[in-house]
Amino acid sequence: MSIRKIAILGAGNGGCATAADLTLRDYEVRLFSRSENTLLPISKRGGIEVVEQGQEKFAAPALISAELRPVIDGAELIIIAAPAVAHEYLAKTLAPDLHDGQRILLNPGHTGGSLHFANALRSAGSKTNIDLCETVTLTYICRMTGPAHVEIYRRTTHLRCAAFPGNNTSRLVKEIHEVFPSVVPAENVLETGLSNINAIMHPAGMLGNAGWIEETAGDFYYYRDGITPAIAAWIEEIDRERLEIVSRLGLTPLRFVDIFHQAGLTSQEARDSGSVYRAIHESAPNRTIKAPPTLDHRYLKEDVGYGLVPMAEIGGWLGVKTPVMDALIRLASVVSRTEYRRDGLTLAKMGLGEVDTRELPSILQNGF
Repeated sequence: MSIRKIAILGAGNGGCATAADLTLRDYEVRLFSRSENTLLPISKRGGIEVVEQGQEKFAAPALISAELRPVIDGAELIIIAAPAVAHEYLAKTLAPDLHDGQRILLNPGHTGGSLHFANALRSAGSKTNIDLCETVTLTYICRMTGPAHVEIYRRTTHLRCAAFPGNNTSRLVKEIHEVFPSVVPAENVLETGLSNINAIMHPAGMLGNAGWIEETAGDFYYYRDGITPAIAAWIEEIDRERLEIVSRLGLTPLRFVDIFHQAGLTSQEARDSGSVYRAIHESAPNRTIKAPPTLDHRYLKEDVGYGLVPMAEIGGWLGVKTPVMDALIRLASVVSRTEYRRDGLTLAKMGLGEVDTRELPSILQNGF
């Protein structure tokens, strides 16, 4: 079935870029946010101003609403472009109104996102036969540069996508490819989830620059200025721990620099050097992005709680030690006054709390 009607849940950077681009490509787009204040400037303007490669265009989605039901009604594809902290709320809210055959794309899935989303749907009593899949990262490297105004710096390339259960991946990726031509199939949703580049690099950058962020309200270039050789060394060690988990799962071990390059975020020369520091510093799309204005930000709340925590949980489950991940989780918990090990994405929330590790391949392929 060809996709024409698309619901986008989330009106931040990724949601607005997606809504604008797909509207301009003649899809029927409905945009949802549960925050009326977030939608107000878009509703007042009647749409979204989008800038890409110096060209400014205006996109008016078919519907802009803080009511979920009319946004998803009849949608052939539901794109969730909201932070991972919203996945459980969205799954439970969506559950009564989903219809058989609807596709849900977590864009991105973060780490363990599809497992978490599917488990939340079944916990809500959903019996609907939907198709669920996720991407490694956002489809667009983008930022909101003003109210109802988004700038797309680059479209992500070689965007790995997997379904849960995995036996649907081939069909779903082919269908999603019509909408996002950059998607390519991944083996399963742990391959995509454990390639979460934000979880690999953001917590180290936030904690290593905590004082600078507090002192300047983020008035520096996050990647160009904030990722120093010392912080890059932290990132390299997180990546080493992650790769051990990936290898233990029998997946292809791709380094951070390889994933970063595949996404179109750094140069071939930086990738070939193997240097995390060089790869981040030669990231043209990220070059002018400022640091967050506060530590109360998704780079900690999401990328620790729904990035490092599930990685470390899966690692511990498989017998892989993750001392640097564990240290950053502890430090982030102190800084944020949040017990991320308790409140983040645990094995239990992913539906794996009572599962033997030997059952995991079957679950990834066939579902719960």
